[in-house]
Amino acid sequence: MKASSLLAWIVALAVLALLPVLPEPVGTPFHVELGAKVLIMAIFALSLQLLVGYTGLVSLGHAAYFGAAAYAVAMLTPRYEAGNGWLLLLAAVGCAALLALLIGLLVMRTRGIYFIMVTLAFGQLVYFVFHDVEAFGGSDGTYIYNKPAFTLAGRALVDLDQAPQFYWFTLAGLALTLAVLGLVLRSRLGHALVGIKHNEPRMRAAGYNTLAYKLASFTLGGALAGLAGFLYATQHGYVNPELVSWHQSGNALLMIILGGLGSLAGAVIGAFAFVLLAEWFQDLTKHWQLLMGGFIILAVAWMPQGLAGGFSRLRMPRRGRPRALPPAATAAGDEASPTPTPATEQTT
Repeated sequence: MKASSLLAWIVALAVLALLPVLPEPVGTPFHVELGAKVLIMAIFALSLQLLVGYTGLVSLGHAAYFGAAAYAVAMLTPRYEAGNGWLLLLAAVGCAALLALLIGLLVMRTRGIYFIMVTLAFGQLVYFVFHDVEAFGGSDGTYIYNKPAFTLAGRALVDLDQAPQFYWFTLAGLALTLAVLGLVLRSRLGHALVGIKHNEPRMRAAGYNTLAYKLASFTLGGALAGLAGFLYATQHGYVNPELVSWHQSGNALLMIILGGLGSLAGAVIGAFAFVLLAEWFQDLTKHWQLLMGGFIILAVAWMPQGLAGGFSRLRMPRRGRPRALPPAATAAGDEASPTPTPATEQTT
């Protein structure tokens, strides 16, 4: 990551950190809670961006890992006391990563539309497990009565019952996700994933085990989706099968398309735009999906590279017509390049 890009991310995260301390009407409890929701969805979108934008794996079952982590928090949290936050976080992320690894082993040999449909099928399989098994609360879901407690040496590090502290905790999770993905994309693994997206047969011919690389990307994406699921369950204190449905996977896909494929900034911007616009459109009409669909169509038609690509184009200086070379340079170029011989002269 370039120094200028790193500085931009640091400034952006610092600005976001100020939200809970801003005066009204911006820094109200509603806006702080909404901001935390946006950050959670940004982590979820980033986890899918790794698969779609950098590896070329379009998954419609990605919400399975998001929901599995949320259910892990609900099932492992004690009913009458706060659970150990470190263990719950580890269990949620580990559960999501393990599920992604198992599903990845089964679907990774498929490609194209078959990969999309198989991931959708596995996502729906996980959905009906949570929907039909009474131990998970069935279609009604289940509640989390106590938020996880993060302690160190007997002292509480953060009180997740306090909305501002939960917001900063979520912002730290987003920063950690960006750092992990930044390191991965700069590593040999990241370069291999980009190469697989553009030309997998050539990467395989060059000696790369493309199956292992794609499986690593699939598992890491599932683990990061698990982090988002942990934060979602902690914030709302309630989980239900809708977290695992294909609609949730579709929303994440829309976020990265809206923001821009193949861009970490695009995933974050897309999540911000999608969640905030959804809140606004829901206040306008109960048919808010029509407005959202129309906006996405117009945005993609006007900015095919997404919102992040559109912003970068606006920052670029306009390029005029190329300037003519000086006569001396033109003459030097003419002398350096030999006059091509016609094909008829070559044959004679």
